[in-house]
Amino acid sequence: MVLIDLHCHLLPGVDDGSPDLATSLKLAQDAVNDGVTHALLTPHHMNGHYLNHKADVLQLTADFQQALKEKEIPLTVFPGQEVRINGELLEALRKDDILFADEGGRYMLLEFPSQEVPQYAKEMVFKLRQQGIVPIIVHPERNAELLEHPERLQPFLEQGCLTQLTSSSYLGRFGKKIEKVTTSMIKAGQGAIFASDAHALSHREYELSEALQKLRDEFGAELADTYEQNARDIINGDQVNLDWQPLPKKKRFWFF
Repeated sequence: MVLIDLHCHLLPGVDDGSPDLATSLKLAQDAVNDGVTHALLTPHHMNGHYLNHKADVLQLTADFQQALKEKEIPLTVFPGQEVRINGELLEALRKDDILFADEGGRYMLLEFPSQEVPQYAKEMVFKLRQQGIVPIIVHPERNAELLEHPERLQPFLEQGCLTQLTSSSYLGRFGKKIEKVTTSMIKAGQGAIFASDAHALSHREYELSEALQKLRDEFGAELADTYEQNARDIINGDQVNLDWQPLPKKKRFWFF
């Protein structure tokens, strides 16, 4: 069985993920133990703290694959980036400094700032869509603004964006509120895939299989299979569609 993790920070020493090769190899073994066969390595890029240029990530990924081979860890890795939305993104695309989830340049992992959704985000997504790029909004359930107002994700879904939910969020590792919002997004069809977002940090462990099993138990095997197939389709550059609905509006209570 092929199980793909499309968002993880296994490359050593490049961001806030793994600090060194030994830790990276341990995380890779953890991934294999969890059933993961393929992983897209997605260091932070252009987030104000880290720059991981395309050429560097390509070389580092090849080096890490060789280290995995030498340690006989059966994990196939691919080069990627977790791209922070920013005003220089279109220029970075023009300079060919962006890595996608697929070799064809269709799917981009796009991160919002942790506390908010930028005012220019919809315009930027529009420009990306004009170029045939499908943004995959990573961990929207952990964005502070979307956590309080999850309905604000809807305009991006209307633009054709996909979403990546974090397996640990669904399992409640970040608290009940994030678990509840994640579940509501799943119920409304607003999730496309699970990913680990694995770091060498607490609550960032490999729990893809556990999350998928919970999904099977709570929503049925067909949806869990769809999440797994969507990950395969994304890395192959194939079409992925969401059959989503708006989230239920919060009830308002009036006091007279």
